[in-house]
Amino acid sequence: MEYLSGAIAHHPQLKVSTKVKTFVLDTNVLLHDPQSIFKFEENNLAIPVEVLEELDAIKSEQSTERGRNARRVHRILQELLPDSRTMLEGVRLPNGGTLSVIINRYLVENRNDTPAMMRLRAVLPDLSKKDNRIIACALFVQEQYPPPTILVTKDVNVQLKARAVGLESEDYLNDKVPVAEEELSYREIPVTVYEMQRFCSEGEFDIGAEAAAGLYLNEYILLRSEQGKTMPARSYGDGIVRRLKIPEFVKAPGGIPIRARNLEQQFFMDALLDDSLALITCFGKAGTGKTLLSTACALQQTCDESGRYDGVSISRPVIALGKDIGFLPGSLEEKMKPWLQPYHDALEVLIPSKPVKEPQFATKKVSKKKAKKRESAMAMMTSAQPTHASQHSLPVGPGMIKPYEKLLKTGIVEIEALAFIRGRSIARRFFILDEAQQLTPHEVKTVITRISEGSKIVLIGDPAQIDNPYVDARSNGLVYAHNRMKGQALHAHVKLTKGERSKLAELAADLL
Repeated sequence: MEYLSGAIAHHPQLKVSTKVKTFVLDTNVLLHDPQSIFKFEENNLAIPVEVLEELDAIKSEQSTERGRNARRVHRILQELLPDSRTMLEGVRLPNGGTLSVIINRYLVENRNDTPAMMRLRAVLPDLSKKDNRIIACALFVQEQYPPPTILVTKDVNVQLKARAVGLESEDYLNDKVPVAEEELSYREIPVTVYEMQRFCSEGEFDIGAEAAAGLYLNEYILLRSEQGKTMPARSYGDGIVRRLKIPEFVKAPGGIPIRARNLEQQFFMDALLDDSLALITCFGKAGTGKTLLSTACALQQTCDESGRYDGVSISRPVIALGKDIGFLPGSLEEKMKPWLQPYHDALEVLIPSKPVKEPQFATKKVSKKKAKKRESAMAMMTSAQPTHASQHSLPVGPGMIKPYEKLLKTGIVEIEALAFIRGRSIARRFFILDEAQQLTPHEVKTVITRISEGSKIVLIGDPAQIDNPYVDARSNGLVYAHNRMKGQALHAHVKLTKGERSKLAELAADLL
C-alpha cells in the first residue's frame, strides 16, 4: 500500500488515463458486497463521506446481515485508511487502483454557481436526503477530475435520478451471472434404435464426444430414438449417460404415496434421492411441485430404514409481498409459521388429517393386511386409536394434534431462521431453503458453508418472482449458486416448467 504522491489534503489525486474510470460507490454496494472495494481493477474508487455516515447508522444492527456487512466495511476501511492523511489523499490498492474518501467542497463552500450544482438544484433541490447528497458528491468528482465518473448503486431510483442530472450510473455487476439465452429445462439427444435398446438393457452407454459436447456433469437429458421412443437420463461426464434411479413413489410415515407427474419432476426426484449429491438448485414457477416433492423425498430418506438423515430443516428468507403486518409474537416456530405456511400445507397433503379424494393422490387397492399396517402407522403419528371408519386417515378434533405436527414436536422437522444460522454446523440434515431467489449471493454462500458432511441442501425458488429490491434475475443467490456450481460432482440442477397444482394456477403463472 502506498500513498498517492503530489496530492493535497482536500483534493485527492486520482489516476488519469484513457482506460481508467472513477467509480463512486453508493452505500448499498458496500452492504451488498464488502469486498467490492477490491473488485474494480485498475480504476479509481471514490467513497462519499455521506456513505460513511450511513454505514455508521447501520453498523449497530446486531442480528442482521446489513449490520454485519457494515462492520466488515468499517474494518476494511480502517485497515486501508489508518489516518487522516490517507483518508483525504487516498491510497493505492493491491489491484492497482486507488481508493479515496471524497468530501464535496461544493456543499462545504455552499457553491451553487457550477454547471453541475445548477443542474442538481434544478432537478433535486432537497439536499437533506442522503441519496441526493451522494449524487451531488459524484457530480463534484465528475467536474473536478478528468477520468469518466460513474456512480455505482444497486438502487434503481438513484440510478435514474443520477442520469437525470447528467451523471452516468450503473448497477454493481461483479456478482451477476452473464447474460445468456433462456435456459431450457432439459436437452434432447438423438440416438439410434440400437443405442436405445442397449441403454434400456444396460442402464448406461457412451453417447460419443460429438453428442456430449456442451453437456455438463449431472445434467439431465432426454434420449430420443428415431422411432420416437424416449428415455430420461443423466450425464456422468465423458459422454457417459445413465438411467434415472427413482422409485415408483415416495411417502412420509403414515402418509400417502407421491409420484412424479412429469419428466421434469422425475429429474428432480432423482436428484433429491441421490446421496452423492450434496447441493441441488431448482428453478420453478408457482405450482410446479418444488415444495411438495422436496418435502416428500426429505421425509422418506429421514424416516425410512436407512435413516440417511437425522431430520429435515426448512427455512426461507423473511421478505414480505407488499406491506408486512409488523412484529409477530411467540416462539421462533410461531414467528416463522406464517412464512413457512407452504410447508405446513405440503405436510398436510403428505400426511393428511382428512380423507383425500383428489385423483392425483389416488392409490391402488391394498390388502387388508396392508390397510391395517397403514392404520397402525397413522395411530402412532397421532397418539390416538383409530376407528374402523377412519381406515386411511384420522379426524382431528379438539385437543388432538395433526399427524404432521408430531414431526415438528419430535424435532424430525425443524424450522430454521436464517438470521441465526451463522456459525452453525448442520450435520446429517436434509436442508430445504425455499425462496432462495430473494437472497444475495453472499447470504446463499453463508448458508451453504454451514452444511457438514452427510447433509444435503436444496435451494428452490422462482427467479421471475423477486421482492428483494437489491437483487434481480441475474444477481440473486439462487441463480448465482447454480451458475458457479454448474458441472461440479456434488451439484445438480433442475428446472421445472409444467405446473401441476391446477389448470387455473398454471394459466395464472403463464399469463398474469
